[in-house]
Amino acid sequence: MRRAVRVCVVMATLALIWAPTQARADGSNAYVSPWIAANTGAGFDTAFFDFNDNTRASFGFQAGYMGHGIIGAEADFGWTPSFFGDTDIFSNNNLFSLMGNVIVGWPIGGTSGASIRPYAVGGVGLIHTSVEAGILFPVNASKNDWGWNVGGGVMGFVSDHFGLRGDVRYLRTFATDTFDPLSVNFNPGEFHFWRASAGVVIR
Repeated sequence: MRRAVRVCVVMATLALIWAPTQARADGSNAYVSPWIAANTGAGFDTAFFDFNDNTRASFGFQAGYMGHGIIGAEADFGWTPSFFGDTDIFSNNNLFSLMGNVIVGWPIGGTSGASIRPYAVGGVGLIHTSVEAGILFPVNASKNDWGWNVGGGVMGFVSDHFGLRGDVRYLRTFATDTFDPLSVNFNPGEFHFWRASAGVVIR
């Protein structure tokens, strides 16, 4: 688990360093976008356990680079405290995800100044869950899984460097029990949820 967390921290740090560097090199087309979101539709689809829960608040940021074309790259980090609820069954729990994505968006109005960029996005990465649960039999468990995400949204810029962003994504694990590239089964996994986010974009 610690190794996976270190990988996440390194990837997120590199993304934050890389985006401003690319911005200076190519006309401020890199961006950082902090966001707040609502996670919904979460579930485990298994023969032994079926979990579905209410909407939960989530926080995070994206850092990416679109260039003057329509294809770019993006790192996406999300954090959800109490993802599985705050009842006695799941008393202390959280989820974070880190995805490396390809983003495709058409810049309506250009790549500087006021403009709109609708986009589609998708990629793979880490989905980590941590749960302290149980009333009669306490459980403390952390799990790292390879996962994927796909979605879309729109960025709207009001100036060269500032805009707003709306985004909807579907996240799901692959069918694997460990964070190990050699054991990934590229069939849909058991854990999944939707995320709808809104935030600002600093370009």
